[in-house]
Amino acid sequence: MPRLSPARLSFRDDGTPWSEAYQDIYHSSAGGLEQAQRVFLEGNALPARWQGRETFTIVETGFGLGLNFLVTWAAWRDDASRCERLHYVSAELHPFTATDLAAAHDASPQFAPLIAELTSHWPSLVPGFHRLHLDGGRVILTLLFGDACTLLAQLDARADAFYLDGFAPRVNPAMWSEALIGDLARLAAPDATLATWSVHGATRRALQQAGFDCDRRRGFAAKSQMLVGRFTRGRTPPQTHRHALVIGAGLAGSAIAHRLLDRGWRVALIDAADGPAQGASGNHAGVLRALPSRDDNRMSRITRAGALYGMHHMRRLSMAGLPVRWAACGVLHLARDDKQAARQREVVAALDDPAEVLRFVERDEASRIAGWPLAIGGWWFPAGGWVNPPSLCAANLAAWPKRLRTHYGREVAALEDTGSEWVARDADGWEVARAPVAILANGTAISRLSQGAAIPVVAARGQVSHVRARNGKTAEVVVCRGGYVSPAIDGLMAAGATFSVDDDDATLREADHAENLAKLATMLPGFDAEIVGGRVGFRPASPDRLPIVGAVPDAARPHHGTLATVARHRDLYAVSGFGARGLVWSALVAEMLASQLNDEPSPMERELRDAMDPARYVLRPPGRPGTRAED
Repeated sequence: MPRLSPARLSFRDDGTPWSEAYQDIYHSSAGGLEQAQRVFLEGNALPARWQGRETFTIVETGFGLGLNFLVTWAAWRDDASRCERLHYVSAELHPFTATDLAAAHDASPQFAPLIAELTSHWPSLVPGFHRLHLDGGRVILTLLFGDACTLLAQLDARADAFYLDGFAPRVNPAMWSEALIGDLARLAAPDATLATWSVHGATRRALQQAGFDCDRRRGFAAKSQMLVGRFTRGRTPPQTHRHALVIGAGLAGSAIAHRLLDRGWRVALIDAADGPAQGASGNHAGVLRALPSRDDNRMSRITRAGALYGMHHMRRLSMAGLPVRWAACGVLHLARDDKQAARQREVVAALDDPAEVLRFVERDEASRIAGWPLAIGGWWFPAGGWVNPPSLCAANLAAWPKRLRTHYGREVAALEDTGSEWVARDADGWEVARAPVAILANGTAISRLSQGAAIPVVAARGQVSHVRARNGKTAEVVVCRGGYVSPAIDGLMAAGATFSVDDDDATLREADHAENLAKLATMLPGFDAEIVGGRVGFRPASPDRLPIVGAVPDAARPHHGTLATVARHRDLYAVSGFGARGLVWSALVAEMLASQLNDEPSPMERELRDAMDPARYVLRPPGRPGTRAED
C-alpha cells in the first residue's frame, strides 16, 4: 500500500487554510463553519433526517481539517432527538498530524472539547482504515488514510448521506471521477442524499448516471450555486436480530460479546470452564504489536491495524474504569543475527511508518530501551506493550452486565438450527441457551461441532514459563526474539512460548521450561532467572496464520469458485484461528463482525476481511500450520 504524505498546515494572507500540494483552499474564505452548515448539513436535510433513528451513516470524500466532521458532531450533540449512533466515514490522502489539526482550530473555541477528544484519539499516520470511538462510543469516526478512489472501493457501508468535499475538480479530478461516484452509488442506502459545493458539469452527469437525482440550489458566499441529490435506487437492509449466542469466553468470545453488547444486543455466553479466560486466553501476559513486512502484505496490514485498534480499545476500557491490566511500555523485537538486522532495516525504510509506530534501533539504543545490555538491535514499537489476557476478558464482559447472561461450566456438544434460532445443547441433549444468531468463538473446540467441521483449526500447544530474576532485575519493555519476555507483573515475568501441533499434553514439561529459558538467554544475555511456575494453553491456529472470522460456510453445498457463491449456515459465524496473536486481533475483528451484523460501516478493507473469511478454505483446501514458535 502506498505510503502517506502528511499535509502541511499553511494559510493564505486572509487566514484561510491553504494546501500547498493542490494549490487550493480547504474551505471558503467567507467561513468554513458557515460553509459546512449551509452546504453539507442543510444540503442533506440534517439534523432532521437522523432524528429518531438508531444509526445514521455519513460518508465524506475528503476529511481535510475535519471541519465538516466537527460541525456535524456539534450539531448531533445539540440535537435532543439525535440518532443513537452516528457513523462518519471519511477518506484523506494527506492527513494532518494531531498537532497541526489542533493548531488549525485554535480560533474556534466552540469546538475546543471536540478537538481535544479527537486529537487525543487521532491515529498514527499509516495507510488504511482507522476506527475511533468518540463521545462515549456514540460517534464512530472511520478514517480511510490513502487514496479515496482505492479505499472507498474497499469500504462496506450503507450511507445515508454523502459529503462531496474534495479539492476543486481542476486540481484534483480523481476525487470527482466516474469511478469514485460509482462507488458512492454502491454504498448508498435507499433515499440517501448528497451535497457538494461543486456544480461541475461532468460531476453532475456522473452522479445522475449513477442513480442520483440532482438539483442546483443557492450556493454559499462566492459560489452562486451548490448541488444536492437523492439516490433513487438502493437495497433493503437486512433484518437485525440483536440477540446472540456466543460460545467461548476467551479473547475471541469476550471481544465479540463486548462489541455486540455495546450496540444494545443481548448476549448469552457459554463456556465449558467455570469462568472466562480459562483456556488459551489465560496466560499471565501477552504481546500487543504488529508484524511488519517489506511488501506490507496482508499479515503485516492486519496485525498493524489490530495492534493500533487494540491499544485504542485498552485506553477506552481504562477510561471507563474497567479492570483491564496493560501497559504501553513498548515492544523490542531483536534481530536473530546481522543478516536479519539488515532485513529489518530494509522493512523500516520500505514502510516509512511514523517513528511512534516503528523504527530500527541499533544495539546501544536497544540496550538503553530494554534496561539490559543486549547483543544486537532490532525493531522498536514504541506504541506496543503487554496485556494481561484474563483481565481483558473480564473487562470486556463487565461493561454491560444487564444485557449479558453467562452459562459457565456448560460444554456445548451440538448446535440445532430450528429455522429461526440456534439452540446450544450439552452432551445429554439438554438445552443450554438459544438465540437467533450464533457465534462460534470456542477455540480449538470449533471443529467438534458439525457446523464447524469445515473450519481447519488445529490445537497449537504453547507453554509459557513464569520466571523471577534472582537479583530483582526485570526487562523494562517487552522483548521478542524467537519468543518473548514481559516486564515483571506482580513480580513475575512471562517467558515463552513453545509452539507445537499434534501435542495434547496439558502438563508442564521441564524440557519446555528449558527451551523458554534458552530463548530468554538469547534475548537478555546473562539474565539470572529462576522458573517459579508456568502454564500450558492450546491456541486455535489456522493453516495460513490469519484469523478465521465471518459467516460459517456450508461446505456440503456447491459453489462457483468465489467467496460470494459459497453457501453459508444461516446466522452462524466464527471468530477463531488467532494462534499466538489473540491480543493483536481480537478487538478489531470483533468490531468488524459486529459492524457486519449491524449493517454498519466496516472498520477494515474488504480485501482484508475476505482474507479472513472462513469460506476461503472451501475454495482452496488448507495445508497444515507450521510448528515454528511464533513471537
